[in-house]
Amino acid sequence: MTNLPVMVVSGASSGIGAATARLFGQEGYRVVLAARRFERLEYLADEIQSTGGQALAVAADMTKLEDIHNLVETCLEHYGQIDVLLNNAGFGRLDWLENLDALKDIEAQIRVNLLGVVQLTRAVLPHMIERRSGHIINMASLAGLVATPTYTVYAASKFAIRGFSDALRREVGVWGIHVSVIYPGSVETEFTEHARIKRKTGTITPKALRLQAQDVAQAVLRVSRHPRRALIIPWPMKIGILMNNLFPGITDWVMEQRFTKPERGL
Repeated sequence: MTNLPVMVVSGASSGIGAATARLFGQEGYRVVLAARRFERLEYLADEIQSTGGQALAVAADMTKLEDIHNLVETCLEHYGQIDVLLNNAGFGRLDWLENLDALKDIEAQIRVNLLGVVQLTRAVLPHMIERRSGHIINMASLAGLVATPTYTVYAASKFAIRGFSDALRREVGVWGIHVSVIYPGSVETEFTEHARIKRKTGTITPKALRLQAQDVAQAVLRVSRHPRRALIIPWPMKIGILMNNLFPGITDWVMEQRFTKPERGL
């Protein structure tokens, strides 16, 4: 069938991206998988196809414009359309700002988490505008709503995604294009391993509030079916966001006393 919708997923080689690709493949989407780790993409594409779905693996580094343009062109050559774009590629380096490497940690996070999203969206937009339809879903984080110690650069990139998405939604809605942002809390993926988190206090998100990649994939599916501006998961995290917005002074004091001072040994 040629009328099946097409979804492009960046950062599809693991975690949320892989889980979302599997789910949408099961839901009848033709899924285009993009990431740097091509072998993983091929394995995932084979897995989706073995269950009756359609998938295409495309090696793409979101920091390289030529890779981004090749991804979009390859998708259109194979499937002729792009209905949903999930901007999911991203990573974090969580440490005190003075400890972060200027290039590998700071610049790299901004290039992948923000500029990669902007450039891939820009490359896809002309096609969606021409078709007068489409849905852009940007994967942010609760760090894009509440900035916490050791998250300086990561939070900056996710706050920027929020602003980018709000402005873009108001630009492209006239063409029938939806723009949504998902703000997940802690998700059990490779993120923690790559973030190189060091905690003297052993502070972690309570297990009851930790998400699985499949939980976030289900949230993406819900948003794709019923477009909305933003979705925060899990819902209890809204309490922390409300506290941060209404009582920033108290929030600062609690974080300083409960986290910053113990972690810095003060």
